Amino acid sequence: MTRNEARDIADAGFVHIAGDAELVGALLAQSGSDVAGLRAMAARPEFAVFVLDFLLEHDQRVLDFAQAAQIAPQRVQLARAVLGGGDPW
Repeated sequence: MTRNEARDIADAGFVHIAGDAELVGALLAQSGSDVAGLRAMAARPEFAVFVLDFLLEHDQRVLDFAQAAQIAPQRVQLARAVLGGGDPW
């Protein structure tokens, strides 16, 4: 997986989160920010890692996102490894 593919997965993850009010609330709570702050964070390169970490925090989040994005759930973990380094397994 390339870094661009990994960023595309993170971007799709953010779109998925944005479409679910419960996930938006959880993301805001985890970030400790409000909507305006979250928008500012979204412009930073490390935001993609934050989104993937948020999704990976709960198995059901990963499964729901992967199904919606029509990708294998393992690709979310792989994208996180590509963007943030480390062993994906």
